[in-house]
Amino acid sequence: MQLHHLADPHDPVLDDYRALTDTALRRVREPAGGLYIAESAKVIERALHAGHLPRSVLTQQKWTDAVADLLGEFDVPVYVVADDVAAKLTGFAVHRGVMAAMHRPTPTPVDELLSAITSERPRVAILEGLTDHTNVGAIFRSAAALGVDAVLVTPTCADPLYRRAVRVSMGTVFQVPWTRIDPWPRGIDDLRAAGYVVAGMTLGEGAISLDELVEESTERLALVFGTEGDGILPDTDTLLDRRVTIPMRGGVDSLNVAAASAVAFYATR
Repeated sequence: MQLHHLADPHDPVLDDYRALTDTALRRVREPAGGLYIAESAKVIERALHAGHLPRSVLTQQKWTDAVADLLGEFDVPVYVVADDVAAKLTGFAVHRGVMAAMHRPTPTPVDELLSAITSERPRVAILEGLTDHTNVGAIFRSAAALGVDAVLVTPTCADPLYRRAVRVSMGTVFQVPWTRIDPWPRGIDDLRAAGYVVAGMTLGEGAISLDELVEESTERLALVFGTEGDGILPDTDTLLDRRVTIPMRGGVDSLNVAAASAVAFYATR
């Protein structure tokens, strides 16, 4: 690795790490084929293990030995700064010791991603238009923990490689295969052609219970989760094979989408 000790937070070589607060990042949609930020050694390790390539690393002096072990053969610039410089640069106190600017991988076509699944009873999650990156990250973490084979995100869904989504997922966005499904909702036709039963999680009338869906023992299942506020879009709803709801008690009529996904993933495992 190439160590560079820097004292000026305005140095242009540090531009990849500038103003990384969530408020600032909301103003910019990180482009596919561009960069994303991986924060903490564990997250960076998972990104590297997934084949993602680092562009540079930002760290503090006490972490340089750990960074050397982490990067291994990758000969990339490592910018070493003091704590106060890191805070001025990024816009927040850097507690996790290391972050990396990573090159975004080329998106995998949906048909290629589906054909790579080897499970006997594949399960795919579809995230339709979710806007909260915390929810996206939490869903990926549940998907990894509960054996979901892949995640498809619609064109309007929040970016899984956004800093907060990556952090909340604990790097599992690099563990669970995912890609964007476009066009949507017409992409449901491609899933159905691949043998998937497409089931939407909904509060609407006429839905079967999650228990009933489980009893069907579907061989290939795609679970659709709609937006945090309005749920699944009407155009999507008309194309679903199943409309599914989670039975609830105590006067509660809905769950946060991340919680609902964990329940559905566990029930259909």
